[in-house]
Amino acid sequence: MKCPLIINGAGGRMGATLVRLAQSDSELTLAGVVEPSSRAQGLESLGCPFGKSLGEVLKTVKGAVVIDFTSPEASLGTARLAAETGMAAVIGTTGFTPEQLDELRAAARQAPLFWASNMSVGINTLLAVLPELVKKLGPAYDLEIMEVHHNKKQDAPSGTALTLGECLAEARGWELREKACCCRDGIIGERPREEIGLQTLRGGDVVGDHTIYFFGPGERIEVTHRAHSRDTLALGALRAAKWLHSQKPGKLYSMVDMLMT
Repeated sequence: MKCPLIINGAGGRMGATLVRLAQSDSELTLAGVVEPSSRAQGLESLGCPFGKSLGEVLKTVKGAVVIDFTSPEASLGTARLAAETGMAAVIGTTGFTPEQLDELRAAARQAPLFWASNMSVGINTLLAVLPELVKKLGPAYDLEIMEVHHNKKQDAPSGTALTLGECLAEARGWELREKACCCRDGIIGERPREEIGLQTLRGGDVVGDHTIYFFGPGERIEVTHRAHSRDTLALGALRAAKWLHSQKPGKLYSMVDMLMT
């Protein structure tokens, strides 16, 4: 049985990628598209219900999984609608505040919700192995993260960089919000031992590069993940949608939950 999908923000860069890949996936049906902006041109020709709001499309489409890569405010609207209707939703938006993430978790008690700051299988596998690297190298190694994205990205540091930072901090027994350094300027003095640097570059059309540095005495290790195209992230989201279609409400699911089953 095919999994029906609604793509919210179908006229955006990620939305268009999701539409293209969903149409070529034999296990999926493109059941509806949503785009409130001027980028909606041409979406009516996809042969599925189209609307300027998710609520409008849900009037005619039932039982579908929504995929949402939009903005924190819009994605929270999707989560609230999911909590009201029980629909399943995969959210790949970044830039949420801690309070907004708490709201996502609350909505997940009412409907199947899935959120990941990065849908790449590679990044999520990296998150599984980084803690072991941190522990084996020990406290003598300084931890730094550099992330590079295209010049249209709205939030910084990237959601993926923050997730990587949280992974490193947890392995050290720290809270990232207490140890993160996102900017260095002027006479800053000696680098604190208990610090994780998160530095940001923006430019061109870079899909997403993340490098974790382990600076130690006499050596350094660099672990880099590069997303070559948005297809990498979109394929992860489509895989998540298929998996979420059979899940129950109760918790905010993640890539870890999916990859462990």
